[in-house]
Amino acid sequence: MSKYSREDIIRMVEDEDVEFIRLQFTDIFGILKNVAITASQLNKALNNDCMFDGSAIEGFVRIDESDMYLHPDLDTFEIFPWRPQQGKVARLICDVYNPDGTPFIGDPRYVLKRAVKRAADMGYTFQVGPECEFFLFHTDDNGLPTTITHEHAGYFDLSPLDLGENARRDIVLSLSEMGFEMESSYHSNEVCQHHIDFKFDDGIQTADNIMTFKLTVRTVAKRHGLHATFMPKPNYGKKGSAMFFNMFLSKDGENIFSDPDEEYGLSKTAYYFMGGIMRHIKGLTLINNPIINSYKRLVPGFEAPVYIAWSGTNRSPLIRIPAERGEGTRIELRCPDPSANPYLVLAVCLAAGLDGIQKQIMPPAAVDRNIFNMTEEEIQEEGIDVLPNNLLEAVYEMEKDELVKEVLGTHTSRRYIKAKKKEWAE
Repeated sequence: MSKYSREDIIRMVEDEDVEFIRLQFTDIFGILKNVAITASQLNKALNNDCMFDGSAIEGFVRIDESDMYLHPDLDTFEIFPWRPQQGKVARLICDVYNPDGTPFIGDPRYVLKRAVKRAADMGYTFQVGPECEFFLFHTDDNGLPTTITHEHAGYFDLSPLDLGENARRDIVLSLSEMGFEMESSYHSNEVCQHHIDFKFDDGIQTADNIMTFKLTVRTVAKRHGLHATFMPKPNYGKKGSAMFFNMFLSKDGENIFSDPDEEYGLSKTAYYFMGGIMRHIKGLTLINNPIINSYKRLVPGFEAPVYIAWSGTNRSPLIRIPAERGEGTRIELRCPDPSANPYLVLAVCLAAGLDGIQKQIMPPAAVDRNIFNMTEEEIQEEGIDVLPNNLLEAVYEMEKDELVKEVLGTHTSRRYIKAKKKEWAE
């Protein structure tokens, strides 16, 4: 059921003195784009008549088929709290459509919608709770980003060690004004690294929230004279940033990953879902870890989950089962990083999990030892495999995985692979 009607949007724009509306969408590489209109053009936008040049967006369409239309999702209307109180600025997240009125198959939001519909056809609702890390660095005298910081904080430290505390507080307050429910925020384990968790939501809402979250973090940080980066590994020899995804499926409002009588509190469905993800994880890696820098994070020695294993007790494997049980039962996928496109990550992870359910793919036995402390011989004895070592290996793995390419669609998978090969070559 929709939250807002067309009339609601028009009334809110008038009542709140909104002067500009940003029509936002995301390209296949997870970069947020927008077309800004004034309030006088709102009716045109609500009639789905706002057009843009798709050939200008990398990975979209060729120049001879460039006209594309933005269809606003009315329920995504939000007013930016950091903009002026007179002549306010609001946003609407949009789906991208072709001139003939059909959804554009290369729109990442549409890719996720297809995956979510497949789950719904099977009777499932996909629930996701993200945990996103980022760094706050100083800017130089010209306002350009650096990787310099004067703070010395670690896990859960406060000011004066945590010099980013005020910026993080304002980020949380801004997100709260936009309807977010934050579960926690704190200084993470590396100097000037921060961690914010927000509440579980359905897959599409979660991906929308992540894009809004990134925009908010960058904007508020800049107002504090800081540069926020979601780069996976900005400093050599330091820990990197992750974007963990906590996932479960519900049916008729109940978490179907829960089985209180089982050793780890997991149902057969949860095991199959996890088995599907582990079966396809190498093919998923290019989507989860999409840039050269991603693989500088995915190296042993910095708590990054490079080992394809799962555990109910420790954080060294790829997948962890957090301690909460019952309705809080979930699996935590720890390898994605914050440079990834959340729409595509959730689409391919959901599809892999559903494939596991359909084929009843059981994961290997849990590895409840700290893999980081195991020798190479012990790792081999346990039969533990590793993620691709670099971007090119990840490209080859995705090319071999027919499920991943099918979920993305021919248009997106071909353009994505071509772009990543070019990135590697450069």
